[in-house]
Amino acid sequence: MITNKAAYGIYPRHVQLPEIACSLKQAGFDNEDICMVVSPAHPVAKIVRDASVLERESSAVSARIIGWVSELGAVVIPSVGLFIRSQAFFRALVVDQEFQSFCGQSRTLAGLGFSEGEAERLDHQLCNDEEALVYVNCQESSRTDRALELMKSMGARETAALGLAHAVGAA
Repeated sequence: MITNKAAYGIYPRHVQLPEIACSLKQAGFDNEDICMVVSPAHPVAKIVRDASVLERESSAVSARIIGWVSELGAVVIPSVGLFIRSQAFFRALVVDQEFQSFCGQSRTLAGLGFSEGEAERLDHQLCNDEEALVYVNCQESSRTDRALELMKSMGARETAALGLAHAVGAA
């Protein structure tokens, strides 16, 4: 389980996830500190799932998306794929979960430090909607506050902090 301070935001399907990651990086967060859990029905998941080397146009888009998700700390798309670059996320999502975290989002979210109740609530949301959860590992409370502000400004419909004495309420 990741025990650092962290911030997360829930984004509807129309929000461009690469733009969020780029804005977080411009604000000083490393790619390896960013994890996304994407609904299997989300457009990004569909592109990754339908990646085809046979169709030139779609394969270029697929290659860009797969390249982008490969740069982040981790991207989890249940029933589609798991991309992990960060050792911290690898440990939290795979090793500590005995290689089963990609089978259920709530286990994935628990590995990131969500309580059982929150993991189940968010799992239900992500399964039933075409949404994505963006999670940012933070070293300091001020960085957590900055990540929350940035995520709210970029269209997160819900944001909160983990690993702090108080949670920041929904947006």
